[in-house]
Amino acid sequence: MHESIVEIVASHAGMDPDRFCVADKEGKHTYGELWGRSKEAALRLLDMGIGKGDCVMVECTQDAGFFVCNFACGLCGAIFVPVERRASAERVEEIRKDTDARLFLCRTAYDLPVERMSLETLLEQPGAVDSGKGSEGNPAMEGGESLGAGLSFPKKEDTAEILYTTGTTGASKGIEITHGNNIALAENVKYGTEMKEGNVEWIPLPLSHSHGLRCCYANMLNGSAVALTEGVSWVKQIFAMIEKYQVTSMDISPSAVTALHQLAKGKLSEIGSRMDYVQVGTEALPEHVKEILLSHFPKARLYNFYGSTESGRTCVLDFNKERGRAGCIGKPAKNASFLVTDEDRNPIESSKEHMGLLATAGAMNMKGYWKQPELTAQVMHGGYVYTNDLGYIDQDGYVYMQGRKDDIINYKGIKIAPEEIEESARKFREVLDCACVPKADKLSGQVPKLFVVARNKETFQKKDLFDFLKNAINANKMPKEIEVIDEIPRTYNGKVQRKKLVEKA
Repeated sequence: MHESIVEIVASHAGMDPDRFCVADKEGKHTYGELWGRSKEAALRLLDMGIGKGDCVMVECTQDAGFFVCNFACGLCGAIFVPVERRASAERVEEIRKDTDARLFLCRTAYDLPVERMSLETLLEQPGAVDSGKGSEGNPAMEGGESLGAGLSFPKKEDTAEILYTTGTTGASKGIEITHGNNIALAENVKYGTEMKEGNVEWIPLPLSHSHGLRCCYANMLNGSAVALTEGVSWVKQIFAMIEKYQVTSMDISPSAVTALHQLAKGKLSEIGSRMDYVQVGTEALPEHVKEILLSHFPKARLYNFYGSTESGRTCVLDFNKERGRAGCIGKPAKNASFLVTDEDRNPIESSKEHMGLLATAGAMNMKGYWKQPELTAQVMHGGYVYTNDLGYIDQDGYVYMQGRKDDIINYKGIKIAPEEIEESARKFREVLDCACVPKADKLSGQVPKLFVVARNKETFQKKDLFDFLKNAINANKMPKEIEVIDEIPRTYNGKVQRKKLVEKA
């Protein structure tokens, strides 16, 4: 019935304005409050001349105000362009030039050729509209499209946001998402997690990128709440928030799980019994992270979501329920369908012995890459987004992903997924982190090279790790070289930047 997330928020505000929506470092915010503030901010944007199709950059603040800016853009027809908190000036300028942004709402001081306004200036305007409580006389609450004063709900085909990738494999790309896409993405999450009424989800992932943002949309679709923090470092504050707001679920990345496990010690298990589910995403889920979650949350539903910014939350697996399926990413989400193709995009009958490339179709698929029709055509065709992920679909409809085609190591014609070597290496007691990449070799084409972060660099012995791996993986898949480094290069959300390691190798 609704065509945008902001319209859903307005609907909840009309029916139950005091319902809990967002908790942040400032406290608790209701749907009525969020809706009222969004209208005020939208009117302020209109007064500044911001209108249909204008791009507005917004620095991530990980709080309710970030959503006020988001929804204000939607109400006045502008396009929301989130930017990482304290991003470099070069990164901000790259996005500004690409979007021709009219306005940058931020807290960090930047010297850039664009009108800049602090978020506080926008958000602390005196009450220009009602607080959002009650539906009488308010067309928004009754499902009408006109809000008066130049505001209107966006249509599902309108561009809602441009999300920029982190550029791990090349130049950063702007991914154009419509309001209809966001509804479909929210449904994939809501139904994929079997989200219950009254859910309160802790989200430490940055809202400037897709995973955490879409989790918030799903809870708003559900009429439930989110509790926001900036990462997982401040353990005492996190557990105080979980207790105060009676958190029942969480959305977290594998690298954040590892960090929280180390920082919180045994305290993580104390909240295990209250968690209905935990969802994990943003990067491949290593087996050792699964084991951490299984040990702390033995009775919770534990979801691994597969997807991308371009085609999000397309497959989901409850790995607490579905054990023993190595490499499985689950079954397609509510709005998604899968196809396995050869390199020419011809559909194939796939199996473990005959893998191909995964492609996904559905209402969650992006509109395209911003101002890059040629690049869009390279990955989108016939309603499908085509990936470089190698995988197959079994006879029961479960989808398996064995790694990215570009990451696969071709050793004497043998295809080696780096994740297989990494999983085994992480089980060695002296390895804190690792990543495997191909290294060019005249005789073999490529050989696996393993980069390792050692628990104790002074006492670490490569021979001990080689001996350990000989008993863990096939001889043909053994790394031919191990190099100890101080840190594995990763993106903001924990993805290994393999290109940097390939260059180093």
